[in-house]
Amino acid sequence: MAKNKEKIMNCRLGTVGGEAVLEGIMMKGKDGTMGVAVRKEDGDIVVVKEKHVSIRKKYKFLNLPIIRGVVGMVESFILSYKVLNISAEVYGLEEDSEPSKFEKWLDKKFGKNIMDIVMGIALVLGLVLAMGLFVFLPSLITKGIEALVGSDLGLWKNVVEGIIKIAIFVAYLLLVSLMKDIRRTFQYHGAEHKSIFCYEAGEELTVENIKKFKRFHPRCGTSFLFVILILSILIYSLPFITWESVWMRMLIKLPMLPVIVGLGFEFIMFAGKHDNVVTRILSAPGLWMQRITTREPDDDQIEVAIIALKTALPEDFPDFVPPTEENLKKAKEEAEEGEAEND
Repeated sequence: MAKNKEKIMNCRLGTVGGEAVLEGIMMKGKDGTMGVAVRKEDGDIVVVKEKHVSIRKKYKFLNLPIIRGVVGMVESFILSYKVLNISAEVYGLEEDSEPSKFEKWLDKKFGKNIMDIVMGIALVLGLVLAMGLFVFLPSLITKGIEALVGSDLGLWKNVVEGIIKIAIFVAYLLLVSLMKDIRRTFQYHGAEHKSIFCYEAGEELTVENIKKFKRFHPRCGTSFLFVILILSILIYSLPFITWESVWMRMLIKLPMLPVIVGLGFEFIMFAGKHDNVVTRILSAPGLWMQRITTREPDDDQIEVAIIALKTALPEDFPDFVPPTEENLKKAKEEAEEGEAEND
């Protein structure tokens, strides 16, 4: 019995991933089946089920080590944008908010595509801001500290720059965690991790079983970002990455980002499948950060995670009927017909 359970666990490791969305959770299985489960204001849980096949499966060279990490990160950005829109639509956020005069004018002049353009611009601006905060600003502050000290810090410049990056990252997470809506999202994040742990352990997906598991997962995006920060300290310490000019340093650092992202991805995937002393030590900082980005979920949030997970894994749960809008409508019609017959 123990051997069979261990076999199930080994087969399930790394086969499913997800993320927290607006009042819900997205789960995606290895075959590309995706389930976005959202709890609406009336208490009903509704799922949007789709297929998302990575481009890495279509072109083998994109699945090579390092390259697959860069491709995966780009795809995750695109997918995150998509599932956030899905969750907002299911939850009814777009229906409840009355468009302003300016939004009506934009819709009249440019059509609905204008929102995609605006969101695209917002994404680019967000990336530029991130580059400024984590690439340019730390170097600038480090140069300022060196000027105040009045002497060359030598190799310590790289350590100081790395500490500043980590401080900015942690400060950002702490600040956003003060927002009520973000705290709820962090609870769903915890539900996502705990349910995946339960599934990987080969246990039945029930609220009580899932509660027993921890909410800190080694394959989490928070851990991934922290690993990237640590790797950047090491790689940006290479001699050819100059400190003579902050702008020149930034220009040299930019082409190195894909390498750092690729290496970070490989480590996260390895750590997620191998539980030993080395991976535990190396994963520890990222797991500590999850104490900020995850919170203990309530029973209702765990129920959402179970539905999202079962939807994303049809082979493991063939008898499960996801509560999509279509299925809910069909069940309601059947119930009404049954009541009519009884009358």
